[in-house]
Amino acid sequence: MSQTILIADDEQSIVDLLQYNLEKGGYEVVVAFNGTDAVRQAHKHRPDLAVLDITMPGMDGLEVCTQLRHELGTPVILLTARDSEIDKIVGLEIGADDYVTKPFSPRELIARIKSVLRRAKTPASAASIARLQLGPLCLDSLTHEVRLNGALLALTAKEFALLEYLMRNANLALSRHAILDHVWGYDFYGDPRTVDVHIRRLREKVETDCGAPRLIVTVPGVGYKFHGEV
Repeated sequence: MSQTILIADDEQSIVDLLQYNLEKGGYEVVVAFNGTDAVRQAHKHRPDLAVLDITMPGMDGLEVCTQLRHELGTPVILLTARDSEIDKIVGLEIGADDYVTKPFSPRELIARIKSVLRRAKTPASAASIARLQLGPLCLDSLTHEVRLNGALLALTAKEFALLEYLMRNANLALSRHAILDHVWGYDFYGDPRTVDVHIRRLREKVETDCGAPRLIVTVPGVGYKFHGEV
């Protein structure tokens, strides 16, 4: 049986793009263009996951997220043009499972949808969603702390964002451009080798042997992926 995804966004082009790609991937899609209708459609169709734009008319995505999590337990990915840390924290605190910033890659969003659907098999609190434990690393996006075998690591803000992106997409091969877009922003026009520099610095802090990394591994011809089991 195919899974149902609710898309709620007031931009027709975004809805059309997501609907096309999700239906192509075998999902059933329900759409809404404002928060009020999103709640109504969710109660009617009981989707397996909702992709919600934060800035919707009638009722914003944060309000819809709170209502869907409380009333239906629906997994939620927030979709927004905002890219501030506080928006992300608020979204996670109210129960969102993930957070994607516009503009985005449809392929990346679908990968995140699949990841959230896998995790949604067991209920989780906002705190447990914010906390990632993969191998010896524990990352907490609410406290902005990373621990390696229990020891607190000193990471820069960019290193933290890079590590979180890799860990939330564990075992997925991520291109340098995808990493740049998500961690540095879509308006970044610097050298893609910036990613390599930051990966090297991050490895120095999390790997036992930087010459033979076991957590942050290189995917030849593509980029990098975080290798680890929950």
